[in-house]
Amino acid sequence: MIPLNDLLLFAGTALLLVLTPGPNMIYILSRSICQGRGAGVISLFGVVAGFVVHMLAAAIGLSAIFMAVPFAYELLKYAGALYLLWLAWQAVKPGARSPFEAKELPPDAPRKLLLMGFLTNLLNPKVAIFYLSIFPQFVVPAHGSVFLQSVTLGVTQISVSFVVNLLIALSAAGIASWFARNPFWLAAQRRVMGFVLAALAIRLALEQRRAA
Repeated sequence: MIPLNDLLLFAGTALLLVLTPGPNMIYILSRSICQGRGAGVISLFGVVAGFVVHMLAAAIGLSAIFMAVPFAYELLKYAGALYLLWLAWQAVKPGARSPFEAKELPPDAPRKLLLMGFLTNLLNPKVAIFYLSIFPQFVVPAHGSVFLQSVTLGVTQISVSFVVNLLIALSAAGIASWFARNPFWLAAQRRVMGFVLAALAIRLALEQRRAA
């Protein structure tokens, strides 16, 4: 299966990505502020359900790709690097919005909160591209089933995302208030995230394919 060092590196990558600007975190943060912690947590479970769909689709798709088109790894590797560079630019470009900046949302019933969380994630291109471009960097056919490796990575990513977003949902008001009072750190958070993502993109692009 996946070596521990690679799994830890992947978990770190997942942590960076969950902290970058995106619909999921903005929705959960905004929902928690506008309707309370409970609404934020319900929305989070909807987001997790969306992750499961993305994970299974990616695991099945990657299994087929590795079996049918081995050199596709190189294409996916560079696609992943370009995707990370794009995220880095999104974090630092003029007028960029931090995920810690909430927006006003009207109150909704629990069922709708769950559905909206699910759809927000399911239709989020950031998540789909992450699964299809970052997963292959950590999957090596020689380590066993590509499908099981992909599921292991998916469960790791979902766990990291769940913990981070749960903490945000439970402390959304305090987080948003602190960043509102400290705009310098709001900008610094985006710049640091952009630098780290760019560095990771370069690392992945230069990494040599390990023998299968």
